[in-house]
Amino acid sequence: MDKLTKKEEELMNMFWERGALFVRDIVEQYPDPKPHVNTISTMVRTLEAKGYVGHKAYGSTFQYFALVTKDKFSTSTLKDVVGKYFSNSYKSAVSALISDEEISIDELKELISQIEKQS
Repeated sequence: MDKLTKKEEELMNMFWERGALFVRDIVEQYPDPKPHVNTISTMVRTLEAKGYVGHKAYGSTFQYFALVTKDKFSTSTLKDVVGKYFSNSYKSAVSALISDEEISIDELKELISQIEKQS
């Protein structure tokens, strides 16, 4: 899965939160000063080329929609982070969260319980 820029991820969040959108709907979501329609149109077409969105034609107008779920994107992004920063070791990633006190012992016990139930 191709990586997204910060702005592309921002657009994907709009699709995940609001569903199918026309470019003009996306522009309206931005605060003033709003980006130009052509800028958003180019970004959406880039997302389509990367396989993140598809479109449905209504005459000469396109309505775009997400092809990739937020969960799938999140999982892929997490795999990239673990691979890049933790040498593909999820154990090292969790250890870092524990040592930085980002996850509590109770939360860790809850995760272990969930894993045991799946097995």
